Amino acid sequence: MKTSSSAPPAARIKRWLYLTHRWAGIVLCLFFAMWFVSGVVMMYVGYPKLTPQERLAHLPALDAAAIAVTPAQALAAAGAADAPGLTLAAARGGAPVYLVPGGRREAPKVVDAATGALLPRADAALARATAAAWSGGRYAARYDGLVDEDAHTHSRALDPDRPLHRLELDDPAGTRLYVSSATGMVVRDATRAERMWNYAGAWIHWLYPLRGNALDPWWHDAVVWLSVAGVLLALTGTVVGLLRWRFSRPYASGSRSPYRESMMRWHHLSGLLFAVITITWIFSGLMSMNPWKIFSGDQAPLATAAYAGQPEAGPPLAAPAALIAALPAPPRELTWTRAQGRDLALARSGPGAPQVLSARAAAPISLDPAALRDAAARLLPGAPLLRIEELDAYDFYYYARDAHAMLGHVEKPLPAWRAVFGDARATWVYLDPRTGQILARQDSGARASRWLFAFLHSWDWTGLLARRPLWDALLIFLSLGGAALSLTGAVIGWRRLGRKLRA
Repeated sequence: MKTSSSAPPAARIKRWLYLTHRWAGIVLCLFFAMWFVSGVVMMYVGYPKLTPQERLAHLPALDAAAIAVTPAQALAAAGAADAPGLTLAAARGGAPVYLVPGGRREAPKVVDAATGALLPRADAALARATAAAWSGGRYAARYDGLVDEDAHTHSRALDPDRPLHRLELDDPAGTRLYVSSATGMVVRDATRAERMWNYAGAWIHWLYPLRGNALDPWWHDAVVWLSVAGVLLALTGTVVGLLRWRFSRPYASGSRSPYRESMMRWHHLSGLLFAVITITWIFSGLMSMNPWKIFSGDQAPLATAAYAGQPEAGPPLAAPAALIAALPAPPRELTWTRAQGRDLALARSGPGAPQVLSARAAAPISLDPAALRDAAARLLPGAPLLRIEELDAYDFYYYARDAHAMLGHVEKPLPAWRAVFGDARATWVYLDPRTGQILARQDSGARASRWLFAFLHSWDWTGLLARRPLWDALLIFLSLGGAALSLTGAVIGWRRLGRKLRA
């Protein structure tokens, strides 16, 4: 009788395949099952976020009588020299304030629109006032203290706003508000249902128990290496399953699977049926982490100043009262920007395209398409602008998702322009032809991530997304199949481990 050491190389390899799959699966199959089940939850309840639509819906309309400070005075109070990005909204305690953008990853400076004073950081009393204004005074708000980071605020986009004031609204939805201590504005909302479902969804799916504590520095690597191990486990299982399946003739039992015990048999069959989708989803989950920066590269910064043009000569920026008077109804927010060397004011009150005004003449304005094309050519100095594609409908690379989805808060207006450049990274820049704003930037790495992550992991194919509930039924069916594969594997592994320990 041959020993394992004297067995042929092929037999030794096969034995190691079996052992690796058997023992690695004891723990990893539990992760697989968790990922499949939590993924179904995430199809309908995403990680809490404050979408632009939610934010605007809770802002009161701007009252021209309450605004005494001009944009130029607000910029001077904040020590800023130019207007692009300046915003006016009644977002702090229900009172109108100017938000003057700072540097990257810096909170904006806040200027009182009534007095012109540069406002300090927000305290608990101001946070309560902001929460009261958020609900229009309909519901009481209980202050729950300052938190630096909790289960629903792991996003790095919130770093400039930390620590956060946490408040509980006494509304039917049980809404929790997070108010920035830097600006006094609501930066995140989470209803009771969102919080509850997130513990079974995004929070556990993304291994967020490792975030916001001593394990935080290792969270990224933990997700990456668990995913790598998961891919290897699924691959070995697929090979083992194929080796054990009788393609030519059945076993003596009449079955092509050698397993008589029901759990082993179901694991074998579900493995053969759902192996490809299991490998695909675990691999694409790995790609979501941009492991080893494979999708990153040296990007030349966009020449946004050259694209926007020099400040417009002529009269000073119009007072907010003049801009409000030029609109059919008072907006909830005004934002100053620049395109084609024209100073613009974008007025918003809800979903849809903003109304575009000349920020100096306080009158509606339309951008010149030819001038916008010329400006787009200046976005990447040294790289030729190959063409501009006009998008009137979403396509594979430019599309919108439901608000609860991971990127559902990113607005994707239509129509849009796609400026295609001939640089080494094959850069695409998306522009809004109505406002001249830069909407997004993609390069070859981002497009590879689109295929290997969003397409494979979330099945973000516009043709399928447009045919719901087909998308839902397909993903739920495949997720349940993957969960069955994982749970049967976990049961088999733990039973075998129990027998070994008892022996």
